[in-house]
Amino acid sequence: MFEYRNKIIQGDALEVLRLLPDEIVDVGVTSPPYNKGENKKGWLVGNVKYEGASDKLPEDVYQQKQIEVLNEVFRVTKPGGSFFYNHKLRWERGYLLHPMDWLRKTRWIIRQEIIWDRMIAANIRGWRFWQVEERIYWLYKPKDGNIIGDELKPQHALLTSIWRIPPERGNPHPAPFPIEIPVRCIYSVLDGKKEALVLDPFCGSGTTLVAAKALGYDYIGIDISQSYCEFARERLKNFEAEMARIYEELNKHRISKTFKERKERGEFVGKFSRKRK
Repeated sequence: MFEYRNKIIQGDALEVLRLLPDEIVDVGVTSPPYNKGENKKGWLVGNVKYEGASDKLPEDVYQQKQIEVLNEVFRVTKPGGSFFYNHKLRWERGYLLHPMDWLRKTRWIIRQEIIWDRMIAANIRGWRFWQVEERIYWLYKPKDGNIIGDELKPQHALLTSIWRIPPERGNPHPAPFPIEIPVRCIYSVLDGKKEALVLDPFCGSGTTLVAAKALGYDYIGIDISQSYCEFARERLKNFEAEMARIYEELNKHRISKTFKERKERGEFVGKFSRKRK
């Protein structure tokens, strides 16, 4: 068995995942290639191409591979663990392709669908209203038959299910997500946990891994591109340069009093909280 902790492993995500032991990961965050066909360009941007991987598979082949990858991630995740999966709605010849089409075929419990409001997107065409959102699916592995899982601490739960975060800029990867996303995911579910292992099976430029390291957790990254792996390793060496944005995100996880505390003190907790006379 090779050493996987705090490593970036170059290779196909599915093949590398199959080499990992069962139930070692606490939380994962990823954004796979979207299978946009390498020909979906708009008025503001050209087509997106990934180094070392095709983004124009037959849709049924793409979805089946996503199911297989997600099921392997399920296997290597501990019971009670979470996986955050960033994807988007796509259209092909007028037909909607929704991530739920394949997520419901995996072993995961779909705990929540989060809207990532990017506020801007480059692919503008007149067929539909300007699509500026993507989706983040919070996937959960049940523990002891409990498919609901533990509650988030109030300072995390109050952030709402719409995340308004601008897209990443100045990154050589063709489709990076901003570091605030993995920081929010990891911190929200692991807050208070001293040791944990974070996984990203499509780690690209290493954003999830930087977030994990900054929060004091171990990580595993997988990517098929040698140059992306090398870039991510260098980025990890200089992770402290990104701490300002990380602290800014952490400072959003604050509340003065919980709902329970307000209720116990007889303070306002909502106009429908008391029985009408």
